[in-house]
Amino acid sequence: MTVDTSVMRKFNMSYVRRVGALEESFLGSGLPYGTARILYEIGLGAETVQDLRTRLGGLDSGYVSRMLRSLESKGFVATERDPADGRRRLVVLTEDGLKQWDDLERRSEERAHLLLDPLTQRQRDRLNEALATADLLVRAATITIEPVDPRDPMAQEAMGHYFAEIGERFGFTVGDEGFGDDPSLRPPHGTFFVAASDGAPVASGGVREFPSTSSGHRDERTAEIKRMWVDPAWRGAGLGSRLLRHLEAEALRLGHQVVRLDTRDVLTEAIGMYERAGYERIDRYNDNPHATHFFRKQLR
Repeated sequence: MTVDTSVMRKFNMSYVRRVGALEESFLGSGLPYGTARILYEIGLGAETVQDLRTRLGGLDSGYVSRMLRSLESKGFVATERDPADGRRRLVVLTEDGLKQWDDLERRSEERAHLLLDPLTQRQRDRLNEALATADLLVRAATITIEPVDPRDPMAQEAMGHYFAEIGERFGFTVGDEGFGDDPSLRPPHGTFFVAASDGAPVASGGVREFPSTSSGHRDERTAEIKRMWVDPAWRGAGLGSRLLRHLEAEALRLGHQVVRLDTRDVLTEAIGMYERAGYERIDRYNDNPHATHFFRKQLR
């Protein structure tokens, strides 16, 4: 499949120039863009050097350290070792740093007005809608889906959102069913994955060996997909379908040829996604009291 990258490349070159990213002093702030962005992310809540690297796409730690030293020399940032974990460096804006952050906000708002004010309201609405869609799709495209132990705080946070949402949609409280202590979603029996953006989970799901039958025999050909969740703000960007393909690939890697899953009738978006992905409806295969729909797919 041929991908036309010309529009994306043209937009990148045009946009970075118009928002001032190429200026030696970003927005006239006296800081280059990279350093200004570090300052901005600290103001938005980044608390450690690792937070900064995560928010900025895994920047080299040495590069981040150099920019932090520059900000420290200007009196905008203070850093110290975390008393609770000496391996972590805490970062915080000083009083002058807070003033600089406010100044960046003001300058950024002024630049946005320069771009938007010449447009009609209809044109602004079109631009805002297009940029919101582009932002969502670009962020979804650049997210990585990583294996995580179910006991990891990131996995726990994702499942907190998962159980809260399904409880709201089902109309009754659903417990976590011992998720963190479930060995079936940890190697060698299975894998749990989390997709994160800016240090927060936005999607998650797991694949595991199909549970043993009542006779005690395990179906080695079949895997089961469990706990699929996508943040509502990220739906419509194809992240759910991408996660589903990732889980199928993991099932194949683990040696399975078939996957099964269950869901509930109120989760219409999930049902539609499974059917588009080639899943066929089957009879009930487990005793999950919350499930009403059951699916199977032969993997290639």
